[in-house]
Amino acid sequence: MDARGEARKHVRIADDLRAMIRSGELRDGDRLPGENTIMERYGVARMTARQALADLQNEGIAVARKGAGVFVRTFRPVRRFGNRRLGRDVWGSGRSIWDVDETQGPAEVDRLTVREVPAPDDAARLLGVPPGTPVISRDRRYLVAGRPVQHAVAYIPAVIAAGTPIADEDTGPGGIYARLAELGHAPVKFTEEIRARMPTREEVEALALAPGTPVVSIARVAFAQDGHVVEVSQLTLSAAEYILHYEFDA
Repeated sequence: MDARGEARKHVRIADDLRAMIRSGELRDGDRLPGENTIMERYGVARMTARQALADLQNEGIAVARKGAGVFVRTFRPVRRFGNRRLGRDVWGSGRSIWDVDETQGPAEVDRLTVREVPAPDDAARLLGVPPGTPVISRDRRYLVAGRPVQHAVAYIPAVIAAGTPIADEDTGPGGIYARLAELGHAPVKFTEEIRARMPTREEVEALALAPGTPVVSIARVAFAQDGHVVEVSQLTLSAAEYILHYEFDA
């Protein structure tokens, strides 16, 4: 068979496996047929079987476990309501901005580091301060249903946040935006710049990304009433785990 014929075969095999997942014949956590089984069942070369499994991994509906095989991953993506979640009626009432998103279970933070650091160049640029200016860094990894979905780092000027609950691990109801409001720096406007890209090696590890899975990178800036930037967040989301939802008036 020529290369084009083999290419058509791996698409058909992936379609068959995908149909088995959607029908419920294969459920979340079930092991997919291995390369040898696919080769025998479809009469194809190993590379064709491998590519069919890779197609499903790239879509985020299967994940490889070293030494064990490839398994179904029917995780419902997080629906992130980009503008609704940042409204003052959310954090101002003591709720988490995650409460607005549609998720398969509550979000958890399993890694958290809070410390005072020199502002990195990109964060300093967005904050409008010289590189190296002291900032409070809040570095978190979020899980939903036990799966890593997001890595986030927030930077708040130390002149505002040092010695306040913003520099504590638990910032209290409403999070850092509620605390900023109490300190007289309530956010009144946010901007978000979004781009899709391939992940770094560190991001692959932190988010347990399947080979070929891109990430969504979001740079969020919070402005106070006087126009000063009071917080910058750099968010990295697994593209396989998210739907980004925005609402706009016409």
